[in-house]
Amino acid sequence: MPPNPAESSRLRTRLQALVRELSKFGTVGVIAFSIDLAIFSVVRGAGVEPLLAKTISTIVATTVAFFGNRYWTWRDGQHTHMARQYTLFFVMNAIGLGIALICLAISHYGLGRIWPVFESQIADTISGQFVGTALGTLFRFWSYRRFVFRVTGAPAPDGTVTAAPPPDRDATSPSPSAH
Repeated sequence: MPPNPAESSRLRTRLQALVRELSKFGTVGVIAFSIDLAIFSVVRGAGVEPLLAKTISTIVATTVAFFGNRYWTWRDGQHTHMARQYTLFFVMNAIGLGIALICLAISHYGLGRIWPVFESQIADTISGQFVGTALGTLFRFWSYRRFVFRVTGAPAPDGTVTAAPPPDRDATSPSPSAH
């Protein structure tokens, strides 16, 4: 049975929208990663313990990433409660940071006990910044899209994705304007 042209068109439109979304997420991520890497290198070079250096650099980069993703990547997503969104974003980043810290700790403190080369700044940078950040980024994209900047609408013909309307209130609930 030949593919349905309308279904193929919808699939192509969804794929194009996903590619644009990934491109924006990636651009914001590269900027945040650069900030993270620069701060980590400076703080680590100043003699700060590796896990604390990674935590400091990640907090600063996370703030930059939040605003980039909220106002550019998922600007059409649901943006109802900024404090809730910001908190949820940081929780998801804390999990992503945990992934990076686990990679860094395994390298520096685990493998470093066997091979001292893994206790070097370059090994810390590779394990924490590259391996840990890559794994954490996979988790972050999924969690931001799913929980933080929920975009649940269908792609429009031009490929943009709009947020789904808020759920209907039940008839017994007061309207937002009623107090």
